[in-house]
Amino acid sequence: MASSISASSKAALEIMAIRILLVDDHPIVRQGLKTLLAGHPGWEVIGEASDGMEAVDKAESLRPDVMVLDVTMPRMNGLEACRLIRQKTPGMEILFVTQHDSPQMMREALEAGARGYVVKSNAARDLLEAVEAVSQHRVFTALNRRDSVNSC
Repeated sequence: MASSISASSKAALEIMAIRILLVDDHPIVRQGLKTLLAGHPGWEVIGEASDGMEAVDKAESLRPDVMVLDVTMPRMNGLEACRLIRQKTPGMEILFVTQHDSPQMMREALEAGARGYVVKSNAARDLLEAVEAVSQHRVFTALNRRDSVNSC
């Protein structure tokens, strides 16, 4: 007996499930990012952290596909956390979402092991595309000017 898969089932299979960990020291920012991500089918925010040390712990215990990480946080900054996470969980992708609209800071983030970098002021515009790109192991960077967006 041949089995058939309905068109809606095929579409559901094609949706890429992405497990996301949000890390920012401001609860209102985490909530805003979570709201932006919640509308994407198949994506799930599986946890939140408020500093770099907590990010390292949750990265190991939750094993997300993508971590959305801030740079400036208490106890351990995002760059330090990124380096540690990259050593401990090399398969996870890291996307910085930060207030720092700086080419130098972006270079430091990528050198620390991040796959993406987005400025918070443009998160509504760039976040979904950035998460999609880094989840596919592609680099995504976007500073404040639209012509500085790069996805490869």
